[in-house]
Amino acid sequence: MARYTGNKNRIARRYGVNIFGRARNPLLHKPNPPGVHGARRRKKSDYGLQLEEKQKLKAIYGMLSEKQLVGYYKKAAAVEGNTAQNLAEQLECRLDNIVYRLKFGATIFAAQQLVAHGHILVDGKKVDRRSFQVKPGMVISIKEKSRHMKAINEALDSPSRSVPEYLSSDKEHHSGQLLAKPLHEQMPWPIEISLPVICDFLAHST
Repeated sequence: MARYTGNKNRIARRYGVNIFGRARNPLLHKPNPPGVHGARRRKKSDYGLQLEEKQKLKAIYGMLSEKQLVGYYKKAAAVEGNTAQNLAEQLECRLDNIVYRLKFGATIFAAQQLVAHGHILVDGKKVDRRSFQVKPGMVISIKEKSRHMKAINEALDSPSRSVPEYLSSDKEHHSGQLLAKPLHEQMPWPIEISLPVICDFLAHST
């Protein structure tokens, strides 16, 4: 499945929450679900509920493609430990997400752009692959020439989010470090998601 390129505000309205943390909350203007005159929220089937959980997970990590999510699930299921935790850990440790959690970008999409455009360093070396897996001990920083960018500094100064406990942040030097592998319950998701439901869905559909 190709990457989603549609109206992201419709996604927020579908779930009834400012899922991407935009400064201008799309629900303030249009609180109803997308559709003709704001379609009513109908009771979903079990399959529909499973599908929605999966779609929510893909959305909060920057509108992942189906292929990407399936790939992460297969890796999570192939190693020892809890598959749901393994899956969440892989997604949370994506470089674009760590950049977002460190508040270098105001949204996950802004963080993706910073990585793709070469503004991000990992242990002092440029990494422009959004899916790069950050490991404990790695230092993530903004390239020195990019530290004056208004968007980055406004995001760092924003009081709307805090840096999660599994990360350390050095705002003055535009850097941060992954201290430990994040636990599912530590991840500041903007909406409740059932990982076991998603893993069960993927196990029976891949």
